[in-house]
Amino acid sequence: MNDPRFPELTQGQIRTLKAYGTEETHEKETRVFTLGDNLYDFFVILKGEVSIIDPYNNNNSIVDHGKNEFTGDSGMLSNRGAQFHAVAKPGTSLIRISPQNLKEAIAKHSDISDVLLNAFLLRQETVLSEFTGGIKLVGSGNSKATYAIRDFMDKNHIWYNFLDVDFSEEAIELLRNFNLEPEDLPILITSEGKTCLNPSIDEVARYSGVLMDFEDELFDVLIIGAGPAGLAASVYAASEGLSVVTIDSNAPGGQAGKSSKIENYLGFPTGVSGSDLANKAYVQAQKFGCNISIPHKAEKISHTGAYFILEASNGKVIKAKSLVAATGANYRELPIENLKDFEGSGVYYSATGMNAASCKDEMVGVVGGGNSAGQAALFLANHAKKVLVVLRGEDLGAKMSDYLVQRIIASPNIEVLLNTEVTALHGKNHLEAVTLTSLGTETKSDITNLFTFIGARPCTDWLKGLVETDERGFICTGPGIKEEHLHNCKIYQNRMPQSLETTIPGFFAVGDVRKGSVKRVASAVGEGSMAVSQVHQFLGELNNQPSIS
Repeated sequence: MNDPRFPELTQGQIRTLKAYGTEETHEKETRVFTLGDNLYDFFVILKGEVSIIDPYNNNNSIVDHGKNEFTGDSGMLSNRGAQFHAVAKPGTSLIRISPQNLKEAIAKHSDISDVLLNAFLLRQETVLSEFTGGIKLVGSGNSKATYAIRDFMDKNHIWYNFLDVDFSEEAIELLRNFNLEPEDLPILITSEGKTCLNPSIDEVARYSGVLMDFEDELFDVLIIGAGPAGLAASVYAASEGLSVVTIDSNAPGGQAGKSSKIENYLGFPTGVSGSDLANKAYVQAQKFGCNISIPHKAEKISHTGAYFILEASNGKVIKAKSLVAATGANYRELPIENLKDFEGSGVYYSATGMNAASCKDEMVGVVGGGNSAGQAALFLANHAKKVLVVLRGEDLGAKMSDYLVQRIIASPNIEVLLNTEVTALHGKNHLEAVTLTSLGTETKSDITNLFTFIGARPCTDWLKGLVETDERGFICTGPGIKEEHLHNCKIYQNRMPQSLETTIPGFFAVGDVRKGSVKRVASAVGEGSMAVSQVHQFLGELNNQPSIS
C-alpha cells in the first residue's frame, strides 16, 4: 500500500509544475537544502533520489524520495525554516520551485493542491509525534516563563525538544557547556546552535518562522484574530482574490483551539480537536495566499477616513482599506490574591496534551460550566486519578451541551461539585492544594492541577473607544446602532451599517467579540465567512467614493 505521506505525482501534474520552476541535474551528491534554511525550495524528483537526513539523530536517512515524488512540508507556506537536510544523490534530476511559485501553483491547480497539502499535513503530524529534535528549550517544568513558551510552541505546531532541568541530565550538561546558570533559564537553542536567554514570545516566533514581515502596502482587509471567525474570514477573503493579512497575539484557534475535542461541529461525526481544526484552517488560508503572522498583538487602531492603521505590540504598522475584528474573548481569572504565582505551574486556561502528561495519577480540578470545561474534564479524566468539576451554580446542564453532561455523569473518575467555588490556592513552586467553599463550608482538596474556564471578557482594550461597545466591552454591530453614534461620513449618510459592521464603515466585528454573537464554533465560522461578502460591498462603495471622510 502506498504511504499517503509520500505520494507520486502524475505526469500531467509534473508537466504543470515544470512551468513554475527550473530543471537541474546533479552529477555529484548535493545538499539541496539545509536544516534551518528559510524560504527553502520545493523539489520534484524526475530521476534518481533525494534523501531527507535527520541531523538530530546521527544523520540518519528518514526517507528517500524517488521518481515522481516531492520534498516539502506545511512550513513552506509560511516562513518556517527547513527541519532537516535534503541531499540529492549522484545522477538525480529535479524540478526546483521557489516557495512563492509553489504557493501560486497550489492556488491555481486544485489537483496538485490536494496531493501536496494532504502530504504536507501528514508529514508535519509525523514529525511532531514521532521524532525528537527541532528547537531545544531548556527550563524548569515548574517555571511560568517556560510554560508560556511551551504552550506557544505547542499551539503553533512548532517542533521542539523540551529538556527539564528538574529531571534531565542532558539539560544540566547543556547549562555547563554554555556556562549558564539556572537564573538564565529558560533558554532556547536553535538548530544553528544559537542561544537565546529567557526569550520573549516574539523572539520564539521569529526563530521558528511563524512571525512574518509584510511589505509596506495597503491591504484590502486586515483580520485581527485567528480563531474560527478570523480564520474563516481569512479563507474566504483570500480565496476571493482580496489581499489579506491576518494577525493573532498567540496562536491559531482562539478559545476553540484549546478544546481537546469538539463533537458537535458539522461534518466531523467522530469529533475534531480544536488544535487540529485550527491548524488545517491556518494552512487552508495560506493556500489561498493569506499572509498570517503570529504573534502580532493589536495595540492601537486609527482611521484616516480612507483606510485603517494598526499599530502592533512588536512595532509593526499595517494599513488596510477594511478591518475585521475577530479578537474573541478570554476566560476571566479567579478572584484569588496569589493566582499569578501558580499560572503555568498548576493553574491553566487550556487542557492540552502537554498538560495531560503532568496530570497522570493526580487530582485535577476543572472550574466552569460551559462546553470548554466539559471537554477538558472528559479529556483529563483519561489521564488523571480523579477530576473534580467545580461549578458555582446548581445545574451542570445550564450552559453545557447535553452530550457532555451525560458523559461526565457516566465517567467513573469525574465528580461534579455544585454550588462550589475555589477560594484559595496553596503550594510553593507548584500548586499543591486548593480550598473549596460550598454554602459557607470550607474544605481543602489535594488538587495539583487546576483548569479554569469561567466567564468571558471581550478582547477589545486595543479599540480605545474607536467604535461603540456595550457596557461589557463587546462590539456593537448592525442596523440597531443608534444613528447619532455612527461615523459622520458619506457612506453612512446613504445607508445604515450592515449586520456585522460597526459604527465606522468598513470596520466589521465577528465571533465572540461581537455583541449578541452565539458562542459556538459553527456560528463563528458562519460570521467570519459572511463578513467577507459585506467587506466586498464596502470596498465597492469605497471605490466609488472620492473620499469617505
